[in-house]
Amino acid sequence: MSKYDVIVLGSGPGGYVAAIRASQLGLKTAVVEKESLGGICLNWGCIPTKALLKSAQVFEYLKHAEDYGLSVNGYDKDFNAVVKRSRGVAEGMSNGVKFLMKKNKIDVIEGFGTLKAGKKIEVEGKEYAADHIIIATGARSRELPSLPQDGKKVIGYRQAMTLPEQPKKLIVVGSGAIGVEFAYFYNSMGTEVTIVEYLDKIVPVEDDDVSKQLERSFKKSGIKIMTSAEVTSVDTSGDGVKATVKTKKGEEVLEADIVLSAVGIKSNIENIGLEAVGIAVDRDKILVNDYYQTNIPGYYAIGDITPGQALAHVASAEAILCVEKIAGMHVEALDYGNIPGCTYASPEIASVGLTEKQAKEQGFDIKIGKFPFSASGKASAAGAKDGFVKVIFDAKYGEWLGCHMIGAGVTDMIAEAVLGRKLETTGHEVLKTVHPHPTMSEAVMEAVADAYGEVIHL
Repeated sequence: MSKYDVIVLGSGPGGYVAAIRASQLGLKTAVVEKESLGGICLNWGCIPTKALLKSAQVFEYLKHAEDYGLSVNGYDKDFNAVVKRSRGVAEGMSNGVKFLMKKNKIDVIEGFGTLKAGKKIEVEGKEYAADHIIIATGARSRELPSLPQDGKKVIGYRQAMTLPEQPKKLIVVGSGAIGVEFAYFYNSMGTEVTIVEYLDKIVPVEDDDVSKQLERSFKKSGIKIMTSAEVTSVDTSGDGVKATVKTKKGEEVLEADIVLSAVGIKSNIENIGLEAVGIAVDRDKILVNDYYQTNIPGYYAIGDITPGQALAHVASAEAILCVEKIAGMHVEALDYGNIPGCTYASPEIASVGLTEKQAKEQGFDIKIGKFPFSASGKASAAGAKDGFVKVIFDAKYGEWLGCHMIGAGVTDMIAEAVLGRKLETTGHEVLKTVHPHPTMSEAVMEAVADAYGEVIHL
């Protein structure tokens, strides 16, 4: 039987990062993967979707070339070529992980892994042992009883990335990050898109002002939005799909070629041996302590299968923290209140910390600042004036409670707020930090200035 210091089950952004960090710290490491190195993120999630969205953005630029004083004749899209490019980007990233495994001398064990008692994993009939086993099996598209996925007319995000032909009409159920990103992509490509959201606003985890702005931007681009609405049944017997939608006004039947179910994710914890080992689970999540140890010594869990936010960068952070704790290093528990969230539609959304509503509910006396990109020189020059930066501070101590952005490129700007909050930066310190001109990032400083009554360009 092969023996390791660490075996990682799953090679997504939690699993492969855990394996690399373990190897860096001198631990003999193996990773078990049933499909493709890099997991969902690299192969079917974060990376290939961004490739699709970039194609959509370039196509939008071509459509609006005249706005920039340019004339482009005879341009068109090739939907299959767009999909092919996306798959090529994903394959390149997965090959990059293969290289990293080889570089770090990590053994890759191919096949479906099942946990065994006594710190063992069985893969394709062969057992492997380790002092520490890290479970990082990720998640998949969640299915609703009223919306069973057949992979053809009612699909999840995996099928949405590789459709053989572009649908003329698409219904997107759910308006979290996955839902709005695909809604933007297909709408930009020329598909007629309707979003159906159960709650009373789209991107429901975001600040109310951000949700309202995205709804305005989406409606302006031709996306139909139905909030406080629920798909109660689908009929796939005809050529397309008929979705019955329950709203406050009554029932409505929508017709489309395809329904995309984007109603969240389901943890991949079935049939991996949790019950046999005795690992505690609650509501689809493996229970862990601050250092990702389960209730059974020697077994750990990270990423989407644990109660934290189901985000790639969270899984990677948990992976490093978990492995460093195993290696005996001094580590501090992750602050889940300071995790940035990003949505890559157009306009992009990025946020960290408390929303205005949450800050008020928690009893803070707050200062709020807001700077619209319509007042930004860089945004005007770029032709990207939709959106704003909104900041929330505690009026008493100046603590940066939250930052919410919507606009072009904001997913690359949010790290300033995350770092500032990590370093316990005050509003005054941000205000007195010189920001470069002309940049989109100036909007952060200007929003802070607005909160403190010192804004110059409004």
